[in-house]
Amino acid sequence: MQTANHSKGTAGTIGQPITYEKIPTQIFADSKEASNAVAREIADLIRQKQNEGKPCVLGLATGSSPKTVYAILVRMHREEGLSFRNVISFNLDEYYQMEPDSIYSYHRFMKEQLFDHVDILKENYFIPDGTVPSSSLRDYCTSYENRINAVGGLDFQLLGIGGNGHIGFNEPGALINSRTRLITLDHSTRVAASMEFGGLHNVPRKAITLGVAPILNARRIVLLAWGERKASVIQRAVEGPVSELNPASYLQAHPDVSFVVDESAASELTRIKTPWAVDSVVWDNKMIKKAITHLSRTLSKPILKLTDKDYNDNGMSDLLAQYGSGYEININVFNQLQHTITGWPGGKPDADDTYRPERALPAKKRVLIFSPHPDDDIISMGGTFQRLVDQGHEVHVAYQTSGNIAVADDEALRFIDFVVDFNNGFGIDNEETNQLFLDAKNFLRHTKDSEIDTPEIRKVKGLLRRGEAKATCRFVGIPTSQAHFLNMPFYETGTVQKKPIGAEDIQIIENLIDEIKPHQIYAAGDFADPHGTHKVCWDAIEAALNRSKEKEYMKDCWVWLYRGAWAEWDIYEIEMAVPMSPDQVLKKRQGIFKHQSQKDGVVFQGEDSREFWQRAEERNRGTAHLYDELGLAEYEAMEAFVRWKF
Repeated sequence: MQTANHSKGTAGTIGQPITYEKIPTQIFADSKEASNAVAREIADLIRQKQNEGKPCVLGLATGSSPKTVYAILVRMHREEGLSFRNVISFNLDEYYQMEPDSIYSYHRFMKEQLFDHVDILKENYFIPDGTVPSSSLRDYCTSYENRINAVGGLDFQLLGIGGNGHIGFNEPGALINSRTRLITLDHSTRVAASMEFGGLHNVPRKAITLGVAPILNARRIVLLAWGERKASVIQRAVEGPVSELNPASYLQAHPDVSFVVDESAASELTRIKTPWAVDSVVWDNKMIKKAITHLSRTLSKPILKLTDKDYNDNGMSDLLAQYGSGYEININVFNQLQHTITGWPGGKPDADDTYRPERALPAKKRVLIFSPHPDDDIISMGGTFQRLVDQGHEVHVAYQTSGNIAVADDEALRFIDFVVDFNNGFGIDNEETNQLFLDAKNFLRHTKDSEIDTPEIRKVKGLLRRGEAKATCRFVGIPTSQAHFLNMPFYETGTVQKKPIGAEDIQIIENLIDEIKPHQIYAAGDFADPHGTHKVCWDAIEAALNRSKEKEYMKDCWVWLYRGAWAEWDIYEIEMAVPMSPDQVLKKRQGIFKHQSQKDGVVFQGEDSREFWQRAEERNRGTAHLYDELGLAEYEAMEAFVRWKF
């Protein structure tokens, strides 16, 4: 964990590092470690209040960020005897209009995540009522605040942060003295929630939220943020000016607040992004690559054109003092970047591999590509996938989940109609099958937005995506016998919210690795959302790898991590970059097109309205352009990888 020097200014005292941070910020290695620390603080406060014979008044948040905190508190209740009988809680917000038993409601979220699993008294937890008549809303919001004041105010307020800086549902433009009220949700907030709701059209436009003023009245505030998608808004809230355009920045005025973030969410903070600008650093190879590539990009100068003056003017004089010459440093970093580029991701046979990212031997490798969803393989590493096949390696793809929740109902209906018409057209009299499809069709036609797909519907949607994945494998050139559909159990809930990975999930991965005995493994390494499918899928792979690492064949297995269509590895992190020609970019696009259910209105589009092939091509071209800007060879596009080591 790293903790900031919390001076409110930018200049530290003598002997202290400079700090740009105006809010105390604790950085943990990952969200689990951070959540554990926060849960411990809440538990200690509850116990302290119990010893004093007083209630503990908590302000609670929803969303993905606090889920692990709640899970740890539930475990502490079960295993350590932590009682919640003296806890009084108030939630920040609720959608409007929203029935409390809806699968989308925060009432249901809190019950499922915390309240139903601990001994808190039912009359002691309060969540804004999303069904209050509009004529009574103003009085209701006033009474909600009055109820908090009546029990002495909030001892502790837990917060998340939106991508636009909102706290609670206080969107950009909210004033520091705002009270509890009905608000109109910002478009970006609704887009961010669209995954949980199965599409933007299902997301409510309004919500009830505790105002900024009552949030700031809490005696202690802790804000959580995980993943790189929160990095820029965290930097602005912590280091930027106080502004209504970023409501989280109001917390700079609070006397007892902490931001608790993981390394990814902290990545834009000055002490992380350019640590040499705030303090002395250890100039190891990774730090040198990070500094030189940053300097090159900042000055828009190729690496080999950087001068000693550039180093001195940008806070890196101690690097020069240590190594003597910017010229030698430039050449060293340039050569390292050059050595990451290869057209032979499986290793080049009969070649000196001293400076190549992959081994030459064995010349023909068994390769296992893990794809969290049925299209991540072709979207994220389609060019490399094709290269591996073309160069004669035995390539297997493991589709970890069915991907069924990402299929729109109309796509499923089209598929069902085809099956029914096919059976009728060829006189196939399978009454049970036809009835199954007809029941599914009837459900889809009359389902409500709040209803979870039936197991039969999920089966149909999963089969549709399986067929698309097989089509991609045929297109790339591997037999469908080398496509492995794992259908990991953690995913099969019918909702965006998944179960934690279990022993069965890990065993499925371990069995497949043991069966194939790969020389190379490729896996998704984008962990922006700690509760997202990619992260959970990687956790299962990592656990399986650690259980298998002593096996003889694993001693000759290298693991490469790719990233998704939304972001790429930082240039200093990349250890293998596979270039693509214009023709290869086009072929990758055609492979992505095999996933017809994911075109023309994807269910979980996110903030980016473009199709996946467009996102992937921009990312791949951006990586190639970055190498070009740094002074290396110019390519049409590149896919990038980082090696994971046991």
